[in-house]
Amino acid sequence: MARNHLILSAFFFNPQGDHRMSWRHPRAPGREVLGFDYYRELVQAAERARIDTIFVADHVSIWDSVKSGVAHYANARLEPLTLLSALAGVTKHIGLITTASSSYSEPYNVARLFASLDHISGGRASWNVVTSAMDEEARNFGRDGNIEHAFRYQRAAEFLEIVKGLWDSWEDEALLFDKETGYFADPDKVHVLEHRGTHFKVRGPLNVPRPPQGHPLIVQAGSSEDGKNFATAHADAHFAIFSTREDGIRYRQDINDRLARHGRRPESFKILPGILPIVAASEAEARDRQDYLQTLLPDRVGIDLLSSWSGLDLSAYPPDGPLPPLPDESTFNGGRTSLNRVKQWAKQNLTLREIARKLANSGSVPTVAGTPKQIADQLQDWFEAGAADGFNLMFPLLPEDWVNFAEQVVPELQRRGVFPTEYAPGTLRDRFGLARPANRFAEQRANQRAVS
Repeated sequence: MARNHLILSAFFFNPQGDHRMSWRHPRAPGREVLGFDYYRELVQAAERARIDTIFVADHVSIWDSVKSGVAHYANARLEPLTLLSALAGVTKHIGLITTASSSYSEPYNVARLFASLDHISGGRASWNVVTSAMDEEARNFGRDGNIEHAFRYQRAAEFLEIVKGLWDSWEDEALLFDKETGYFADPDKVHVLEHRGTHFKVRGPLNVPRPPQGHPLIVQAGSSEDGKNFATAHADAHFAIFSTREDGIRYRQDINDRLARHGRRPESFKILPGILPIVAASEAEARDRQDYLQTLLPDRVGIDLLSSWSGLDLSAYPPDGPLPPLPDESTFNGGRTSLNRVKQWAKQNLTLREIARKLANSGSVPTVAGTPKQIADQLQDWFEAGAADGFNLMFPLLPEDWVNFAEQVVPELQRRGVFPTEYAPGTLRDRFGLARPANRFAEQRANQRAVS
């Protein structure tokens, strides 16, 4: 993809929107979020606007360690690979990103699922690699608590290398379908992986031929030190978190330095910061809509979320007092990106209640509220300054904010020439301007022939 075109990814975690209490809004969907038509209409609206991808985030548990989790927070959702496989059949171009946990999955199953989605969609699959950070998730998979932070990333690196090896286990020319000779495949081009590592033992080969993209696009979300090191070693795109253009420019430089240590060039890695866009006829209307969403939040939900992010039970502390001392990142076993965001808020002398409301109403990403022109101004400014290659669009209220952005902001960006009016040909990798990975086994065979 040319650098003069930004990337837009339409994201959701909660199916009613990425304000945590959006399900209470009078215009929010209800039980239809458990059916297919709701998502079909969302993704087709995004595809009409030529948005590059949809991004369906996921956890493998219910957040029920606090009372408000089940009582007030809409955290039930469909299994995303099943959903994206269905959506692949009603779309033609839009990329399909979803989360699969490297902590509580097996490499063979994940390799097979994403290879299948890539074939079904014609090269549009993308895996958001995560290391699960919730104790509730761990308890669904035979553990009493979460896997230690650094250990999670060590395991994830080995997991990902196995998955890539399984995708390579069929060379591109391995399938023959030769009806005259009876050869279905060339045995010399189908390879056993025979991986024996610290965490996994996997024989291979995969029982799905190599995906159209070679490797489905790899995305990583998480801005801890371990997360950034993992991303720059292994990923193609990065869901980043920062609040200003200047922060983004510094973040890109830091990422470029890390990429260089892995022998990679900056153009091989796309940074997509999260934003919450609220499109309205005026700034005043946008603020009113934002303020209304804040009225939907029970204080208890905010305090519980803040407790989860900080690793402390804050329910006994005065809500209008300061945060107590927070854990050190180096020993914290939860989500370190989230912990660091809370620490930044604590430096602003905000009360516990104020921080909890900021967290619950906007998470850790900035809100961009205003007219289509004002929102386009900020996106274009960050993009042209080099702070972002595009944006992960986290709409506060679905489907309303999603559709408003697609129908009002995207045309404004297209008029300015910073977003395309048609999809470029090829796979998702092609549209992102990323090279198709070479097949490791084909390279080994070529090297062996050259030596002999």
